[in-house]
Amino acid sequence: MLQALTLQEDAPLPKSKCRSRARCNLLLFPLVFLCAASPGRSQSAGAPQGATPILIELFTSEGCSSCPPADAWLQKLDVSQPIPGALAIVLSEHVDYWNQEGWKDPYSSSFFTDRQSAYVRLLGSSSAYTPQTIVNGATELQLSDQVQLNRILSKAAKAAQLPVSIGAVSIEGNSPPVLRAHIDADGTSSKHSADVVAVVALDHAESQVLHGENGGKRLTHASVALDLIRIGKLEKGKAFSQDFQTKIKSGVDPKNLRLIVFLQESGPGAVLGAALREVGNSTN
Repeated sequence: MLQALTLQEDAPLPKSKCRSRARCNLLLFPLVFLCAASPGRSQSAGAPQGATPILIELFTSEGCSSCPPADAWLQKLDVSQPIPGALAIVLSEHVDYWNQEGWKDPYSSSFFTDRQSAYVRLLGSSSAYTPQTIVNGATELQLSDQVQLNRILSKAAKAAQLPVSIGAVSIEGNSPPVLRAHIDADGTSSKHSADVVAVVALDHAESQVLHGENGGKRLTHASVALDLIRIGKLEKGKAFSQDFQTKIKSGVDPKNLRLIVFLQESGPGAVLGAALREVGNSTN
């Protein structure tokens, strides 16, 4: 039985914005995401048995008035997990090219701007813009197109993925704290090599925006990427097993973190597997 996931917005949904501030294609967000209901993200520390992970990257900015509806869509997707047979692993990646428009996004980084630019080249797009959504490193999701949205996510839920697992996470020390985990991936059935990438992300974040296009609004975000780290290489036909550690930035609450690990062909290219662990629910 199909069930609606609804986004409620107080005002008409705005147009997306190119980094050049030129007009892009109209990208409006559907009010209804039709798919079957499934368990909430409380199970995301370990995917429900048999669920296919889908990495969904949202390039966004607090300086762009088109982004809050997309941020809200991503949060609802993260919490309700409505894609049948799948675990949506979401990432908010805040670009920095809107920072000169009156508001410096506290979560923005030129690194994510560069990552988005690499996707633009890969997908043959005319320009980077916000909000832009990429599924499994290979497909641009058109949030304005309900048919395309359901088709792409349904297809991703059925795609074969390489197994990735994140062992128990620990936080050690306090100046600065260090996050540690063990990462395993099975590439014995893979025909391609892939980078093993770890992302430390805020589970949730919010800002009171004082200036710019969203001036006066209180914005909230899910799974905000802080660091994206290449930790190794999964060779085709082989297994990967490695300890991982990284310093946690000053002022970040370890209980408000999640660790995401994914396998991605260089370029960036297609994502071949992914896993998620809530750090706050896993620390020793």
